[in-house]
Amino acid sequence: MEVLTRAEWHERRDAHVDRVRRWTGPHQERKLRKEKHPVLDFLFTYYSHRPVRLERWHPGPGVILEDATEYADIPHYKVTAQGVTLDEDSFREARGKTMTFVEALLKATLSRPARLNCFGLHEWAMVYRQTPEQVRHNAWPLRLQENTDEVVENAKIQCGHFDAFRFFTEDARPRNALQPTREGQTENEQPGCLHANMDIFKWAYKLEPATPSELVADCFELAGDVRELDMRASPYDLAGLGYPPIKIEDPQGRAEYVRQQAEFAKRAEPLRRQLIELCEELQAGGQRGDDLVLTVLPHGTR
Repeated sequence: MEVLTRAEWHERRDAHVDRVRRWTGPHQERKLRKEKHPVLDFLFTYYSHRPVRLERWHPGPGVILEDATEYADIPHYKVTAQGVTLDEDSFREARGKTMTFVEALLKATLSRPARLNCFGLHEWAMVYRQTPEQVRHNAWPLRLQENTDEVVENAKIQCGHFDAFRFFTEDARPRNALQPTREGQTENEQPGCLHANMDIFKWAYKLEPATPSELVADCFELAGDVRELDMRASPYDLAGLGYPPIKIEDPQGRAEYVRQQAEFAKRAEPLRRQLIELCEELQAGGQRGDDLVLTVLPHGTR
């Protein structure tokens, strides 16, 4: 077990809070102004992890915090003679099914090659044959206006991610080469999928407080970067917000999309592996020696 003095864990906590406030601060300011952001709001609305939860620091398993009475009443922590630490037995009892699912999903995703031929058409399928009033981000114009539907009709849509597919319009769903389901999620997800890579953040916070917060923040940062590509390749004209379009209707735009998609797949791999390692460590029943088995990569490591 690693024992952190109050000064040591305060330093790690404060560094984490400073890091994530570059996202939570502007989001909360926009919320006060009742100002919507079509790119960044997704990280706090589609995902259920509130800013205050993202800012809260957790050390992860195998760490004892000295003089940390403020953690004593947080679910799945326990007080020991040395300090406060994660109550792994309590966590396993409450989250065992979640851990099993997350581990299986992430391992299955890693076992497959990245498929890089979707070109972000899921966002186009979400506005297919909709009126301007029906479009989700209708405060922002569509780049191609009435020609948006033609992009869908002239393309081969191959979305395998259920949580993207379920937002397709009724007219767009039959045009998808795949018909993903919630039950088939483990069989369908692959590491090139933008939504699967954004969802690594979801699986990280679903395992809190066992997930070290530095890892949660790494997953959140990846999700934010992927979301930018997602919306730059979308049918919306967001240049006024500082997001120049990636024109996936053109060969050059498709090539740029694939290049960035492949880079995100590489960035996602070590994060998936760390979450798998976390699940395996927790499922093992907390049998570890003096050294912490789980290794959390430092921020910035790829």
